[in-house]
Amino acid sequence: MSISAQDVKKLRDMTGAGMMDCKKALTESGGDLEGAIDYLRKKGQKVAAKRADREANEGVVVAVTNDDNSKGIVVSVSCETDFVAKNEDFQQFVKSIANVALENLPANKEALLTLPLEDATVADKLIDYTGKIGEKIEAANYEVLEGENIASYIHAGSKIGVLVSYKDGGKEGADQFFKGMAMHIAAMSPSILHYTQFEADYIAKETEAYQNQIKIENEERERLGKHLLNVPKFVSQVQLTDDVMNAAADSIREELKAEGKPEQIWDKILPGKLERFVADNTLLDKEHCLLNQNYALDDSKSVEAAIAEFSEGASVIEFKRVAVG
Repeated sequence: MSISAQDVKKLRDMTGAGMMDCKKALTESGGDLEGAIDYLRKKGQKVAAKRADREANEGVVVAVTNDDNSKGIVVSVSCETDFVAKNEDFQQFVKSIANVALENLPANKEALLTLPLEDATVADKLIDYTGKIGEKIEAANYEVLEGENIASYIHAGSKIGVLVSYKDGGKEGADQFFKGMAMHIAAMSPSILHYTQFEADYIAKETEAYQNQIKIENEERERLGKHLLNVPKFVSQVQLTDDVMNAAADSIREELKAEGKPEQIWDKILPGKLERFVADNTLLDKEHCLLNQNYALDDSKSVEAAIAEFSEGASVIEFKRVAVG
C-alpha cells in the first residue's frame, strides 16, 4: 500500500523516530498509526537488548527545584557517545523526565521508571529512544531532596548535578552563597557531610591504604631525589583523641628541645606545629567530608569555617551529587 508523506510526518512528530523508520513502521502495520507506534516500540526493545552490554558513559544530568525551592530532584540519563549527549533533542528528553520526577517526587530510580510520560512510562520512553537513535539509553542515577531551602547547580556541559539542603541563618544572599557551596560539591566530590559519619572499619582500612599509597609515592620521590612525604599515622579527626594530641604535643616539645629552641618560645611555635600535625593526619576527611574540605572558592578556610563566617545560623543539612559516567 502507499504510505503518504503526511502520515510519515505525523508519526515522526508523535515518536521522534527517523523518517525512514516511520515509513517502515507504517508499511509493516499496513498504515495503522497505533500499530506503527507499537512496531517502533518493539524495535526499540530489540535494539535495547542488543546493546545491553554496551558501556554508556556519556549522558546528561538535570537538576531542578520547585517554585519555592523546598523540593528538588537531580537525574542523569546516560548514552554511549558525547555526540548524542550534546544533541538538543536528547537534552530535552532528559528534561522531560526531570520535570515528571519533580512533579511526582518518586522515592527512587525504580519508582521514577514507572511514572507516566506522555503516552507511556519513563521506562518505555527510554526503550523507545534507544530504538530511535540506536544507542544504549538508560536512567543512570536519580536523587530527591526536600527541606527548608534547596539550592541546585549544574556543572558546565551538564555532566554533574548537585542539590544542597540548607538553613539560611536568616541572612540575605544565602541562595547565592549556597549555590557556591553546590559548585564546591560539584568540583570536590565529597561523599559525606562530616567525619563523624565514618564507620570505624572503613577508617581502619583507609588508614592502611593511605599509608601504603604514600610509601609507594615516596619510593619514586626518593629515586628522583625529591623531598619525602610524611607517612601519616592517622587519616581522620576521629582518630585524633585527646591522648593522641597530647602525645603529639609532647613529641613536638622534644623536637624543639633537641633543636635548641628556647623553652620560653615553645608555646608560640606549638600551635602551628599541631595544626600541621592535624592537616597531615586528616587526609581522609579532606577527601570525602564536605565540612572538612578546604573551600574551593576560598581555600584559606574550611567549608565549615566559610559557612560560619557567612552566618552563625547557617548550615548544610544534606546534599546530593550525581555525575555522568
